[in-house]
Amino acid sequence: MLSKRIIPCLDIKDGQTVKGVKFEQIRHAGDPVELASLYARSGADELTFLDITATIEDRRTFAELVEKIAHNINIPFTVGGGIKNEDDVARLLDAGADKITINSAAVRQPGLIDILAGRFGSQCIVLAVDCKQYGLRSLVHLDGGRTPTDRETLLWVKEAVERGAGEILLTSMDHDGTKEGFALEITRDVSESVSVPVIASGGAGKSEHFVDVFEKGKADAALAASIFHFGEIPIPELKKYLSENNIPVRMK
Repeated sequence: MLSKRIIPCLDIKDGQTVKGVKFEQIRHAGDPVELASLYARSGADELTFLDITATIEDRRTFAELVEKIAHNINIPFTVGGGIKNEDDVARLLDAGADKITINSAAVRQPGLIDILAGRFGSQCIVLAVDCKQYGLRSLVHLDGGRTPTDRETLLWVKEAVERGAGEILLTSMDHDGTKEGFALEITRDVSESVSVPVIASGGAGKSEHFVDVFEKGKADAALAASIFHFGEIPIPELKKYLSENNIPVRMK
């Protein structure tokens, strides 16, 4: 069985790491380069950096920060926020990113996935999906969660994978920052509906939540932010706990 991945996520605003609750109540969490270096040394499998206001501010994710990060870590990292075209992707990959995430631009122009996968390869194209539950329906949101759509989450991820997305980063807006556990049902539904890896995001609060999302949610990787940023669960301790609970992980 493939090892399950632990991925700290650094939400970037004005060049600094921040964290909110349900995409709101933003607070400062530290220098992204310093945090990235710490996580790489602590045994994180990958890192994800999201420029959380790039889309709504209609600007590009800054390549200078990506270059600094690339020079300070030795594990794969993904960058997203404000990516709209091939040039944006080329610029970030050239700066040192291993993968990029697309969200709002892909929903508004689904053919962009085909174009990016065709030029750069599916392995570096991650579809980020911010979803929210409305009764029995899970709907996709854009612009950092600010703009709801009528797109069903499951139908959208299936289409995106058919177009060439190589990985799904699924964030439950209802669970984001709550520390009450991942959205297991929608994570499982997505994981069982696509043939590519699924990264679960939103709601991690204790080590047991990671066991649940791997076993019950069928996720391939789990992403978290505040519990790592504020030292609540050190990555080595989390991985030791997962291993003791028969979850295969890469130990440092």
